Amino acid sequence: MMEHSASDSETEDHDQPLLRRKDTGDIQKAPACFSSRYGLAFLSCYGFFVAYALRVNLSVAMVDMLKNRSSANTSSSVCPHHSSPVPKHNHTASVYDWDSETQGWILGSFFYGYILTQIPGGYLARKYGAKWLFGFGILCTVIFTLLTPVAADLGAGYLITVRVLEGIGEGVSFPAMHAMWASWAPPLERSRLLTISYTGAQLGTVVALPLSGQICFYLDWTYVFYIFGAVGLLWFVLWSCLVSNSPSSHKRITEAEKTYIMASLKNELSPTTDYIPWTSILKSLPLWAIVVAHFSYNWTFYTLLTLLPTYMNDILGFSIQQNGMLSALPYLGCWLLALLGGQLADFLRERCLIRTVIVRKAFTIVGMVGPAVFLVAAGYTGCDYFLAIAFLTVSSSLGGISASGFNINHLDIAPSYAGILLGITNSFATIPGMVGPVIARSLTKSNTIPEWQTVFYISAAINIFGAVFFTIFGKGTVQPWAVQRINIQ
Repeated sequence: MMEHSASDSETEDHDQPLLRRKDTGDIQKAPACFSSRYGLAFLSCYGFFVAYALRVNLSVAMVDMLKNRSSANTSSSVCPHHSSPVPKHNHTASVYDWDSETQGWILGSFFYGYILTQIPGGYLARKYGAKWLFGFGILCTVIFTLLTPVAADLGAGYLITVRVLEGIGEGVSFPAMHAMWASWAPPLERSRLLTISYTGAQLGTVVALPLSGQICFYLDWTYVFYIFGAVGLLWFVLWSCLVSNSPSSHKRITEAEKTYIMASLKNELSPTTDYIPWTSILKSLPLWAIVVAHFSYNWTFYTLLTLLPTYMNDILGFSIQQNGMLSALPYLGCWLLALLGGQLADFLRERCLIRTVIVRKAFTIVGMVGPAVFLVAAGYTGCDYFLAIAFLTVSSSLGGISASGFNINHLDIAPSYAGILLGITNSFATIPGMVGPVIARSLTKSNTIPEWQTVFYISAAINIFGAVFFTIFGKGTVQPWAVQRINIQ
C-alpha cells in the first residue's frame, strides 16, 4: 500500500523552483544547440505537425467532395460572396451526395476513436516506452489517411470507419509524448521543450488548411490525403532512426547532456514503474483542475477547428482557396505565441524565481479569458471581414499562451505519471470534439449571425469557467503520491 508522511499536506502548498535549483545547482547545464533533447523536441514537433495536418485536412477537402459545391458557395453566405479571380480547374475526383447529418458524422468520427486510446496510451507508454507507441500511432493514422479516397468511394460508412481508426492511432500521441518528456525534459526547461514539441499541432493546422485548399483547387481533393500521407511516412523513417525512449538509451547523446538531464530529474521521478497509484490519481484535486481547464479550452479549440471553414464559407462568403488561407491565420498566431510563451514561462521561473504555480495560473488566465473576450467580439463584427478575421486570429493566438499554463502542468504535479495523467485529461478534453461541433451546428441551422453569436457566447463562458477553476485548485508542485516509495506490507 501507499504510505504518506504527516508532512505531505504541508509540502503540497509550496512550490519547488528554489528546491530544484538547490538540488541541481552544482550540475553543469548542457548546451541546447545540437543537443539530443532539442532534437527530440523538433522531431516530435514534426510528428504533431503530421498528426494535425492529417486531422484537419478533411475539413477543407469536404467542401470539394460534395455535389453542387460551387452553387452553394456562391449563393448561401450571409455576407457578399468573395469570388476567386482564378478560373476553376477541371477535376476528375468523385463527388458525393452526403446530407448535413452524414457530413457531421464523418467530421466527428475521428474523435470517437481518439478518445478510446488516451488512457491506454499513457499506461502503455509508461510501461513499455513511448518511442514506438508514438511512432506506430501516427503511422497508423498515415496509412488510413492514404486509404481515405478508396473508403470514400466505397461509401460514407467506410469513410467513417477509416476516420475512427485514424483517431485510435492518433489517440496515443499526446500521452506518449508526455511520458517521454518525463524522462527527457529538465524541470526548468519544460515550458521551452514542450511548447516546441506540441506547437507542431498548430503548425500542422497552419500549413494544412491553406495548402489543402490549394491542392483541392489545382489538383483534386484526393491529393490532399496522398501528399500529407507521404509527408507522414518520411517522418516515421526519421523518428525510427533518430529517437530513443530515454537519455540513458540514446546512442548519440553526450555524457554531459545525459548527466545533466538525469541528475535534474532524480528527485522527481517515482522509483518504480510497476505500481500506479490509481486511487490517489483519481482523488487528486490538482489533476481535476487540469481536467476542467483542458475540457474548457478544447471546447473552443475543436469548435473552431472543425467549423471555422464552414463559418468562413457560410457567413463571410470566402471561396475554398481563401477559406483555407484565412482559416489558418488564427492557428499561425497560436503557434507563435505558444513558442514565445514557452520561452517567457521558463525565463520567469529560472531567472525571476517566480513560483511555477503562479506562472502556470497566470498563463492559463491569459490563454483562456483573453480568447473568450475576442471570440465574443468576433460575433459582433457583422460583415466587416477584416475585423472578424482579426478578432478570431487574436482569440486563437492568445490561446497559445495556455500551452505554458495548464497544458503542461501534468509534468509539474506528477512527472512519473504524466502520460497517464494526460491520457485522463485528454479523454475528457476529447468530448468537446465529439459534441461541441454537433451542438454548434444544431444552433446554427439557419446560418445567421445571431445564431453564431450564441455559439461564441457558449464557448467563451466555458473557457472562463475553466480558467477560474484552474486558478482556484491548480498546483505547481510534485504531489506526494507521485514520488512516494511503495512499501509492500
